[in-house]
Amino acid sequence: MGSLYSDIPSWLHRVPAGLKLALLVLLGLVLFWVKDPLILGIIAGLALALWLSLGRATRPAQRLMFSVLVAAGLVALFQLWMGRPDLAWSATVRLACTCSLGAVLTVTTRPAALLDVLEWLLQPLRLVGLSPERLALQLGLMLRFIEHFFVQWKKLDDAWRLRTGRPGGWRLIAPLTIQMLQTTRRVADALFARLGD
Repeated sequence: MGSLYSDIPSWLHRVPAGLKLALLVLLGLVLFWVKDPLILGIIAGLALALWLSLGRATRPAQRLMFSVLVAAGLVALFQLWMGRPDLAWSATVRLACTCSLGAVLTVTTRPAALLDVLEWLLQPLRLVGLSPERLALQLGLMLRFIEHFFVQWKKLDDAWRLRTGRPGGWRLIAPLTIQMLQTTRRVADALFARLGD
């Protein structure tokens, strides 16, 4: 499967995965706790500065972030149309910042490192008879499939643009669905063969 992880080194690549994940959770909570539009604007500026500080390392996720900004703009327009400019600002900033922080974590952290952190966090579940390794694997696969979805979408859109000179849009839904189902089947077969149950 494709990955949004960037091999181009940045200063954030050197920060441990556990610390990055903890900061992402903390910043996400702060982002949804804050109501003041000025403070939200400051947080948005800091998120943008963090994104820009990674330089070329953000290249694999730039198309994804463009899509997020378009979606945030549509949310803002809808809220403005509904006569809620305050909600338009807060919803747009929260959506854009949360997605950019997630993208920063994704492009600077190897999937295996995130899996190790998840296994460590889930260790207490062993006391109630659950397997932390299996749960971490399931969460890791979910994260990888989200990544894979956007990587495949970008590839299909690029191929469509080369053939037609226009973005693929909704026309990509059917081939994207087929590719995702095929990938899911291959991964399931591989896991069945390795785990044996």
